[in-house]
Order: sequence, then C-alpha cells, then structure tokens
Amino acid sequence: MDETAGYFEGQMLVAMPQMGDPRFARSVIYLCAHSAEGAMGLVVNKLIDSVTFPDLLRQLNIDTDAPDEQIRVHFGGPVESGRGFVLHSDDYVREATLVIRDGVALTATVDVLRALAGGDGPQRSLLALGYAGWAPGQLDAEIHANGWLNVPADDELIFGLDLDAKWEQAINKLGVDFSMLSGTAGRA
Repeated sequence: MDETAGYFEGQMLVAMPQMGDPRFARSVIYLCAHSAEGAMGLVVNKLIDSVTFPDLLRQLNIDTDAPDEQIRVHFGGPVESGRGFVLHSDDYVREATLVIRDGVALTATVDVLRALAGGDGPQRSLLALGYAGWAPGQLDAEIHANGWLNVPADDELIFGLDLDAKWEQAINKLGVDFSMLSGTAGRA
C-alpha cells in the first residue's frame, strides 16, 4: 500500500476565496511534506518587500562580487520567519537537500545561498523566508472545511515570475470559474 495515499506532498494548495487568515488570502503553497505527523509548505506567490537578496547575503556575511538582483525573497509563511528555504530544481542536490518529487527539491542551508550568489546554484529556484506549517490532522481539517483546494504542481506555478497570476492559474488548472467557488462545505 502507498504510504503517501491521502497526502498532498509535492502538490499545490490554493486558498479558497473566503480564506479568513489574511496571511494566506489568495495564497498558493507548494507542499514540501504532508504526513500523519503534519504538513509543511512554502507560499510561492508573495514577496517580502523589506528584504532583498543582496541584503540577505550581507546579513549572513556571504561575499560575492555581484549578487543577482533578480533573485527575489518570498514570504514562505509565518512560521520561523527568519529562517531561509530554497525550493529548487533537483539539478542541485547536496547532503542536506530534501528531494520532494517531480524534479523539485528543498535546501535550507547557507551553502545553497552561496551557490546562488556565486551563480552555480540550481537552474530554477525560489528563495523564501519562513514556512507554512500544520500540526497533525490540522491541514486535513482545513481542507475538509473548504479552506483549501489542491492542484497538481507544475514548474510555472512553483517557479514562475508572475506572482499576481499564480492564484488564478492554479484555480484554472481545475477547470473551475473561481467566481463560482463557494465557502460553504456540503455533504452528500
């Protein structure tokens, strides 16, 4: 039997329109882990305007000749907001890297930041501060309460640069008109 049956690891969560928590309104989250022990994911469509990649490198005393100004710092979620995570393509795998699935991996060490700064990091990446976390059964309850939809992940939803469009793109993957979504859960 598949141990991951019923879990959404490696998929996207899409906040329903009536999401009450403003931190997650119109959020698209890539689920890095989801099991009986809980869940962890990164918001992929919100930036932190107060921190740039060069700022982060300076704070961590990482020297580089010309840090990539194009690397944006995302709001990964409200848990451990000072901790950095890099969601990336699996062409970069080190000892501390968690390979999730379908060519996507997660590294949360300073080494990946050095690699990004030096230009020899992963081909595609998303740098985030903080993460979204759920206790055992909490995410499942939120999904059953009609708080989240899940959709298959794809590279554009994860790594695409048009953050404002990701929420609607994710909803459209389901073939649903988001204006028709209801916040009321029904039972058959």
